[in-house]
Amino acid sequence: MLPGRLGLETARLPHADRHGLIFLDRGRLTVEDGCLTFECAGGGATPAGRYGLPHQSVSLMLLGPGSTISHDALRLLARHNVGLAAVGADGVRFYTAPPLLPDFSNLARAQAMFWADAGKGRLMVARRMYALRLGEVPPHRDIAVLRGIEGARMKESYRIAAERAGIRWNGRHYDRQNPSAADLPNQALNHAASAVEGAAAIAVAATATIPQLGFIHEDSGQSFVLDVADLVRDTVTIPCAFRAAALVAKRPAENIERLARRMTGEQMRRDQLIAHLIDRIKTVLADATSEESAALPVRVRPRPPADSGAEPEADECP
Repeated sequence: MLPGRLGLETARLPHADRHGLIFLDRGRLTVEDGCLTFECAGGGATPAGRYGLPHQSVSLMLLGPGSTISHDALRLLARHNVGLAAVGADGVRFYTAPPLLPDFSNLARAQAMFWADAGKGRLMVARRMYALRLGEVPPHRDIAVLRGIEGARMKESYRIAAERAGIRWNGRHYDRQNPSAADLPNQALNHAASAVEGAAAIAVAATATIPQLGFIHEDSGQSFVLDVADLVRDTVTIPCAFRAAALVAKRPAENIERLARRMTGEQMRRDQLIAHLIDRIKTVLADATSEESAALPVRVRPRPPADSGAEPEADECP
């Protein structure tokens, strides 16, 4: 190899010193003079222009629609242990990630250790997850009881969100064989949930944790992804879904799938949701001495006070 070609002979920074995600779309990622360069055509989340990318300080590069990558860029990313994933607009889909993952295993080892301890560790992480959603540490130590509490809480969340959005809610119904047979709110929930699961999958890949080892969900090959996505079900998924359903009810020409995904994706981008979920993964897998340390309530984007007079925009989630 020629010295200095593609910058491969330069020193690599430890992955622990890196931070951040970079979204790229509608452009080409190449290498020029040993540096990553992205030439963007514009029209998406990234403004048109030519960008030099500091790969030494990036954990994961996310290639969105309309983007391509050169062989030299792949080699440079691999050399510096920079993650790369192909994603949907605003991260609403997680299509694939080559094995260019973070060069650490502490979170995956902690996850496996907690999961293997079915009598205590697995329940502890599940309680942490419920604490983040409910705002308090559940006193119960039976996963079936915790799931029952969550089910009751979700019914109330659906009812409140439906009232705020001004739509009729007849309960959660989903036919996997015929999803389009559901009413608008249920269809919107399916599409919004799918979008948030895309963000959760990216967060799981960025933390090098194990998708199959879930603590609340058990059977799916994406069980941990579903666990992580549910952490923001009350604050992102449900409000965005019902807002989309309300708009389609007023404008029947709108496509419910496209609108729900777009509104959820925009909310995810505004809230930097993927970074937030990465923090939540680190919290629930922390080797803490007290479960209460993980019990702080989380609201990704607080609603304005009732007397402030502030209202969300027509196409914006609350």
